[in-house]
Amino acid sequence: MGAHGIAVVGASLGGLRAAEQLRAAGWRGRITLYGDEPHLPYNRPPLTKEVLAGGAPATATELRRRPSVADVEWRLGTAVTAADLGARTLTLADGTVRPYEGLVAATGVRPRRLPLPGGPPRHVVRTLEDSAALAAGLAAGARVLVIGSGFIGCEVAATARTAGCAVTVVAPEAEPMALALGTCLARALRRRHEARGVRFRRGRLATALTPAGAVLDDGTEVTADVLVEAVGSLPNTEWLTATEGIDLTDGILCDAHLRIGGLPHAVAVGDVARFPNPRYGSPARRVEHWSMPGDTARHAARTLVAGLTGAVRDPAPCAPLPSFWSDQFGLRLQSFGLPALADRCELLAGDPDSADGDLLYAYHRGPRLIGVAALGGPGAAAAAARYRAALMTLPEPVT
Repeated sequence: MGAHGIAVVGASLGGLRAAEQLRAAGWRGRITLYGDEPHLPYNRPPLTKEVLAGGAPATATELRRRPSVADVEWRLGTAVTAADLGARTLTLADGTVRPYEGLVAATGVRPRRLPLPGGPPRHVVRTLEDSAALAAGLAAGARVLVIGSGFIGCEVAATARTAGCAVTVVAPEAEPMALALGTCLARALRRRHEARGVRFRRGRLATALTPAGAVLDDGTEVTADVLVEAVGSLPNTEWLTATEGIDLTDGILCDAHLRIGGLPHAVAVGDVARFPNPRYGSPARRVEHWSMPGDTARHAARTLVAGLTGAVRDPAPCAPLPSFWSDQFGLRLQSFGLPALADRCELLAGDPDSADGDLLYAYHRGPRLIGVAALGGPGAAAAAARYRAALMTLPEPVT
């Protein structure tokens, strides 16, 4: 183990888990984490819920760090602007060039922005500062326009409505979170939002922004005091664009062992990694679920340590089971597997036309169960979790 050690680019959840798993995999050399934010790793899901609502201080989001990483070097507020994977060097924002032996790319994603100028005060939610800025505008009676109906959009809508705001969600999809849940459960989720006062403008796009709100593609206007842009994310890969032979079309393309470009000394983890998961067949996919940084870090760390030390590498490919949860209006949405790949869904429990009560759906692709999702209270989440073992032991990948 040389003096330069392993560089982890990205100091959020994925970077922290990578450092912990490198130690667990036997790496005793130097580890340096570079992060463009000034904060130690913190948990992002509360930013649209407890922190945004004022029910939890920002300090409560800091992630616990295992004793094994007490000796790692944290370079916070230090952005990496370029990497030379051949020479194994990083260029920092101040022009400093730092060598490394091994590299972990854990740079995650950033919010996509609307390609429209103007508008009322505009917000995204990705950082502690973003959440604090939006919270200041969520006074009772404020008119909040949320553009986008994915995770961020729905969670912000629920928090703002609970705070007494008048909330309108505008999105091109027919149902909120339909890309993650499929139409059946997404429709039930929308009905529960509507029962609590959220208004939806479905199948609509904002074509212009004005100081008073937004103009939609059907010519109607939505007035707003606050605009929240929740239109997806972009993987942070610009620092790798100078490296030839790396596919960055949607995150960093990796092999089944999370190696970047097949290199033994470079891996990627978390939201930024696009890799083939044998559970679901081709193509390689990026999955932006909270569970993925930990699951990919475990495999990537073993891959990288083997590549740097010559140890025998585990031949099994990286095959995590994606999972996510989302809390909205006191309801827990819990999913295991990849419902988005299903060609049919099956109602296992509950009344989807009700504004309350537990719901449980199974998702199939052909004859195969590939996901379960629940909406409701703790019982619904527990019911979904009971299918986890079956999803983990699927004998053949979906093709």
